[in-house]
Amino acid sequence: MALKAALIITAISIVLLAIYGADAAVSKGSDQGFLPFDHKTRGMGLGGPAMILPIIAFFISRKESSKPLAAMLLVTGAMIIVGGAVFLSMPPSDEPRNVMAEAGPLFGVGAFQIALGAIKIRK
Repeated sequence: MALKAALIITAISIVLLAIYGADAAVSKGSDQGFLPFDHKTRGMGLGGPAMILPIIAFFISRKESSKPLAAMLLVTGAMIIVGGAVFLSMPPSDEPRNVMAEAGPLFGVGAFQIALGAIKIRK
């Protein structure tokens, strides 16, 4: 039962990351994409849960072995790292920002999720 729940919430995370990425791509650096949110609200509403849910999924299913869940954890980690890399490659905006302070945590969370996926594969 815990494994099913873990697979479902990780799938939700992948969907949230895909929606987040599509909306950010459509916005092309402006304040709003196809969703009526600015970049900060988009990050908190879609990105935040998408980073937390796979970690929760790993821990609720930590005693069970699952290659599909491991693959999904690897995918979410890779999607987060790619999102951080795209953010770093964006041209600077008018407002001052610390790029590494904003993108650095993305790399950390993405690497952590990839590590969790690797642990899940080895079980």
